[in-house]
Amino acid sequence: MMYTANIKKLERKYLPHDFVVADWQNLEPYFKQLLDREIDSTEKLVLWLHDQSELEAAVSEDACWRQIKMTCDTQNKDLEEAFNYFCLQIQPNIQPYADALNKKLLSSPFLKDLDQEKYFTYLRNVKKSIELFREENIPLQAELAVLQQQYGQITGAMTIEVNGEQYTLQQAAKFLEHKDRSIRESVYHKIQQRRLQDKEKLNELFDKLIAIRDAESKNAGFLNYRDYRFKELGRFDYTQEDCFQFHDAVKLHVLPLVNEIYKKKKEQLGVDTLRPWDLEAQPADILPLHPFKTGNELLQKSIDCFKKLDPFFGDCLLKMQDLKHLDLESRKGKAPGGYNCPLAESGAPFIFMNAAGQMHDVTTMVHEGGHAIHSFLSHHLELSGFKEYPMEIAEVASMSMELFSMDYWETFFSKEEDLLRAKEHQLERVITIFPWIAVIDKFQHWLYLNPQHTNIEREQTWMSILKEFTDDIIDFEGLESYRANAWQRQLHLFEVPFYYIEYGIAQLGAIGMWRQFKIDKKTAIENYCNALSLGGTKTLPALYKTAGLSFDFSPDTIKVLMDFVKSEMNKIG
Repeated sequence: MMYTANIKKLERKYLPHDFVVADWQNLEPYFKQLLDREIDSTEKLVLWLHDQSELEAAVSEDACWRQIKMTCDTQNKDLEEAFNYFCLQIQPNIQPYADALNKKLLSSPFLKDLDQEKYFTYLRNVKKSIELFREENIPLQAELAVLQQQYGQITGAMTIEVNGEQYTLQQAAKFLEHKDRSIRESVYHKIQQRRLQDKEKLNELFDKLIAIRDAESKNAGFLNYRDYRFKELGRFDYTQEDCFQFHDAVKLHVLPLVNEIYKKKKEQLGVDTLRPWDLEAQPADILPLHPFKTGNELLQKSIDCFKKLDPFFGDCLLKMQDLKHLDLESRKGKAPGGYNCPLAESGAPFIFMNAAGQMHDVTTMVHEGGHAIHSFLSHHLELSGFKEYPMEIAEVASMSMELFSMDYWETFFSKEEDLLRAKEHQLERVITIFPWIAVIDKFQHWLYLNPQHTNIEREQTWMSILKEFTDDIIDFEGLESYRANAWQRQLHLFEVPFYYIEYGIAQLGAIGMWRQFKIDKKTAIENYCNALSLGGTKTLPALYKTAGLSFDFSPDTIKVLMDFVKSEMNKIG
């Protein structure tokens, strides 16, 4: 199948072309009309679904732009107020209508006439939403939406001074590649100490989030937020026990490889002990990798890289460039992290990140580029609900792109030795991220099964879990206060709870895609595009199957895939 990046904004047939979501008063009539409309045939039911989808897309895109603008400039109070207005004044009013519309759909006598295979996952999600909906949770969810964004405001304001200049923490990380070990150590301490300055502020914020999430789950009839959230995230195809099995497999099959990687790093640097500020460093005679200088250069090189991999991929980034749907460089007042935000009406998504000229920025760019391609590929689907794909396949889209694109990274690195170092860095990251994923996931299980915990208990449990998954090589002596606070740097804990093991599951899927790619590039890319173009219209195992993968993250599978990555690393190094 031929895919094109030349997508167009959805044509409105239900809403006026110039309609803008200003307030609830101008929005409510469109929800009310859908709720009151008589549906007396299968054709009218399908039309009703399309009109509802159009309304959902318009509202979703409006909310997305409010969040995008706010994260691009967390110090602009007008943008913050516009986002908060949506969360507090518009979204809470939508929710009862959404529940009533879901019930109207399921009670329709014409529902049985719909293609049951085509609508299976969509209707499954509708039923799930009805089961979870509680009127008393509406104000709690509005409060959560506002509180969660405070994490970005607090951390986005963090800067440190190096050599008389101010740097965001993302920008300052480049000094951790410096050949002078004393400079690396000094900057490492500055970064960690700056985080500690807001430790109590973030602890207070997190205490509020935990309490509200626990109340939300109890209102919905669940024993704890963990079980509620599993259902809310649509984890139909794996259980909590599968997560625990994943944690054990990481300890058994991944940690030994992590030890090997850090042992090699220690030998390369010629140091007696490997310290945390040494991990991004190179031996004294080798300069750090600097793949680009500006955000625009990062974009142009990424477009070239994607074009070589597949012209369609490059065209997707070009389309986003034309629409100015990118904000790539780190700056003060910008929220931390990176994301790809799908835009339901426009089709072409928005990429946000904090580039500072480092190797990991290349990884972030191609990662978010993979998400963007997923948005392009699923834009053709006729209902907004069809595009709500599981995160476990969404991250396969992004992580596979990290690995696929490696063969074309000469656009970033003109020297062969730099290209090999970049590939080695990427494969090391593929392996070393697994223990952190296991730590964050296991920590969340404890947090929400023990919601009444104190800050001291939280810190003690964090340290206990962290030590379970810590390698034997890095020396953390004297850094206990930093380590005990390390969980606060993971924005997912604050903003998207329980969304993290998806990275581990998807990383395994991405490695499986890469194995295909190494055997037959053309078939692998076809499988990749075919799976992503299905959006959320199939179950997770079926999406994996379309991609040529098995939905399996058992210990045996993890071992096989780790052995494959190790063999590929050996070819490089």
